[in-house]
Amino acid sequence: MKPVIDDTTVIERLMLNEGCRLKSYYDTKHKLTIGIGHNLDDNPLTEEELCYIGHDCRSKFISNDQAIYLCKNDLKKVRADLDRELPWWHDLTVDRQFALIDMCFNMGIGKKGGNNGLLSFKNTLNFLAQGYYEKAAKNVMQSKYAKDVGIRAKRNAYAIKTGVWVPNPPKEII
Repeated sequence: MKPVIDDTTVIERLMLNEGCRLKSYYDTKHKLTIGIGHNLDDNPLTEEELCYIGHDCRSKFISNDQAIYLCKNDLKKVRADLDRELPWWHDLTVDRQFALIDMCFNMGIGKKGGNNGLLSFKNTLNFLAQGYYEKAAKNVMQSKYAKDVGIRAKRNAYAIKTGVWVPNPPKEII
């Protein structure tokens, strides 16, 4: 089994992709969000998170440490979803692992046969699992997801294609 990407690296990259906002805001899908992309509408705070933060995050600010705490909890869920649905993801390079983590963090895992979430990328995931990285990256760049998230998709497609994540991928990925 290959090494697994660490949370510190993942959080640094997610902060680049998501930003870190300490006051709640509505994202592009009109979901109430706070911190490093924590969707409060679809993922209300757990009792443990409420206890740690001291409020529901809907109208009060949080600290940077609290944003990271929420992100680490979100990452546990993402990793569990990937382990359950795509157990082969650990066999990828750490930068390809990040691409899957990031896509799942952004869209959710989705449902098998559904039209949203990471699992809706059936061909991309099949290519990735079989080591056809250029084909998988091309599929990412031809998706609605790429149109919606721009540079974020380019970063992930480049990591999928090359096995190396970079903050500023070349203009032409494929």
